[in-house]
Amino acid sequence: MRLILLGPPGAGKGTQAQRLVQKYGIIQLSTGEMLRAAVAAETPIGLQAKDIMASGALVPDEIVIGIISDRLDQPDMKKGFILDGFPRTVPQAAALDELLKKKHIKLDAVIELRVNESALLNRVETRVAEMRARGEEVRIDDTPEVLSKRLASYRALTEPLIHYYSERRKLATVDGMMTIEQVTREINRILSAVGAVEPKAARSAAPARKAKGAARKSAKPAGKKPAKTAGKAAKAAAKDKKAASKRAGTATRRATAAAKGRSAGKARRAVKKIVPKAAKKVTKKRAKR
Repeated sequence: MRLILLGPPGAGKGTQAQRLVQKYGIIQLSTGEMLRAAVAAETPIGLQAKDIMASGALVPDEIVIGIISDRLDQPDMKKGFILDGFPRTVPQAAALDELLKKKHIKLDAVIELRVNESALLNRVETRVAEMRARGEEVRIDDTPEVLSKRLASYRALTEPLIHYYSERRKLATVDGMMTIEQVTREINRILSAVGAVEPKAARSAAPARKAKGAARKSAKPAGKKPAKTAGKAAKAAAKDKKAASKRAGTATRRATAAAKGRSAGKARRAVKKIVPKAAKKVTKKRAKR
């Protein structure tokens, strides 16, 4: 499974990414974490990124793509990944497409979590008010003011990606205002529909089909052989009966013919005996005359 999650800050991308990681055993790729790991490992690209990050400047896209390329070559990427925080712009998306094409990796889907920005701001304001009421410290980046700036940046830079991936028929949109469970179910449904994961019904039916097939195979010799043997025996018995009947008929005809022959022979012999006697009588009568 190779997946990109899109959505403004507060849409719930992190929560859903963690759920997918736990369910499917894939890797969540965070560009920030990858950059820090490359810097710590002192890879050639990591060393380039280190100097740029130290100066407070943004790391160029080509360096980020290089780090992602190195990460994709590692063994734990076989099951797939979720990209978190990248791409943020259309040029980054185009560069990522080229990278995946070179590595013969197919991107399964880009899922957009669409939310109501006003509702997000209300959520943050409510959360901040509750934290302050409890005397808890509020993070600097977790205020309505900061969120408003991040949302404006998202609309200007990242929102064009929705059109970019929609044109390439990779985009699927989920209502991010649903409950966490509902969003998770919808994401799983989309992943099954695009073939990124096997549908649950098919997964549960597969073992049953295998067991059924094995049962049929094991029952086949025991069930069909006796039936074949019985059929052969019945055919042989019928054949023998027919032959016996034929032989009996032949014997009867022969016996009848023989009986007729004997009767005819007796009749001829009787005639021969009678005819000479009659002839002698006629001769004697003529002599007397």
